[in-house]
Amino acid sequence: MPEPSPTSRRRGRLFRFGAAFVVLLAVAGYLVVQYVTGGAGAPGCKVVSADEDGASYEFTPEQAVNAATIAAVGTGRDLPERAVAIALATALQESALRNIDHGDRDSLGLFQQRPSQGWGTEKQIMDPTYSAGIFYDHLVKVDDYTKLPLTVAAQRVQRSGFPDAYAKHEPDATLLAAALTGRSAATLTCEGRPDTTRVAGTDPVRTALARDFGQDVLEPAGAVVGDKESAPTAAESGGRTLTLPVTENAEGWQLAHWAVANASALRIERVTYAGREWTAGNTDSQWRAVESEGAAGAEKGTGSVRIVTAR
Repeated sequence: MPEPSPTSRRRGRLFRFGAAFVVLLAVAGYLVVQYVTGGAGAPGCKVVSADEDGASYEFTPEQAVNAATIAAVGTGRDLPERAVAIALATALQESALRNIDHGDRDSLGLFQQRPSQGWGTEKQIMDPTYSAGIFYDHLVKVDDYTKLPLTVAAQRVQRSGFPDAYAKHEPDATLLAAALTGRSAATLTCEGRPDTTRVAGTDPVRTALARDFGQDVLEPAGAVVGDKESAPTAAESGGRTLTLPVTENAEGWQLAHWAVANASALRIERVTYAGREWTAGNTDSQWRAVESEGAAGAEKGTGSVRIVTAR
């Protein structure tokens, strides 16, 4: 059998090199998509503008949980919506709202904070509640931060090598902040695909609420917050209910949106507030008006957020 010519061998090597390069490009593209989307496949969550201007932002359940935590920590400190928007834009730029355990040099977490620069221990920085809190600690020390351009305020905290990078996230961060602080009603939805590996019931919800908002959210003055069997209706069979009394409409919508953002992680099946109801698993994942005057409809106008979980 004749030996391949030098030209044939070169062509073979070029073909193999070209094929390997195509595969490498495909892998790189996949990794970029995973980074941008949060690595969880289809987005699954969406926030829309309350101004009916068509603005919207789609994101993953993982990103939704982290965004809700950032907002809860900010409002728990009585900080304005602008502070929450700055924090969200910063986390969008630094980590795409993912709690990653790597980064430039020793940078970690949602805000890519560095243990070597005094931001805390590795364990602390990887705790989203802590990392959001210390970001706000630094932000409030920036003079007139609410009046500064968002990217300037964020940069004075982060001291990034790309000081203008935060600006491009302002529209999305503003939409998220409006929903997650409760100013915009019924504007955040998720498909709510449950993570069946996690424990169901209201105990995990209580723990997460106390972590993000503080224990007071479960013990408002004069309130009775109980873990009880759901009302025996077909709509709620098999669930358990946590009822959170609220005194302000924005507080109610913040808690309702927080619950929807955490629906997959905490196996939340239904959230009801102010005559609107969100149900996990709907293809359009919309807040719907509550029509019946039964167990769900009784929440209309009562000033409480009702969260139903899987058993």
